[in-house]
Amino acid sequence: MIFDQLTRFLDTEEATATPDDVPPRLTHKALEGLRMSRSRERILTNLEEMYREAFDRAKETADPAAMASLDFAYRREQLYFEILLDVRDAIEKK
Repeated sequence: MIFDQLTRFLDTEEATATPDDVPPRLTHKALEGLRMSRSRERILTNLEEMYREAFDRAKETADPAAMASLDFAYRREQLYFEILLDVRDAIEKK
């Protein structure tokens, strides 16, 4: 009896399966329908802000090893992101 009531409560038109239902998968077809929302500038600005905050903290504590490590890590991450963004741009053009 309780199961029947729960089924009626949860079984809405919205929950009914249709022939168009496709399980979520990261496929080429799915990617074609998506617009990448973040711009290149926004991503790289966020990266710079994050590293700038960490670098300033290391600077306040006068930790040259941390500052050098953060500088290298920032340049490496920036290069990785630029490569990934180039790939994203190439995929969007197809």
